Amino acid sequence: MEFSGPDAIDKAIQAGFDLDGTPIPSEMLNLYREVMDKENARIRSGVKKSMRNRIVKTGAKHFDKDTLNARLINAGWDGLKKKEIDFFYN
Repeated sequence: MEFSGPDAIDKAIQAGFDLDGTPIPSEMLNLYREVMDKENARIRSGVKKSMRNRIVKTGAKHFDKDTLNARLINAGWDGLKKKEIDFFYN
């Protein structure tokens, strides 16, 4: 089973298999689904805030700290916060 692309993890979870093809234990799947159901029911505060959070979380894997900070600011968001730098870059 091969998964790729931005939704690879979601597809693998839905299929019940890890990316290496091993089955995900039902207890793990059940807990994941319960938490995601709760998250899906949570009222959202704003799209731009969620977009920024996703950019920081994923962008930290692909950009160095200074580049991501500059890109955020150039796009109109606040730059990286100290807690984000500490979490993603230290």
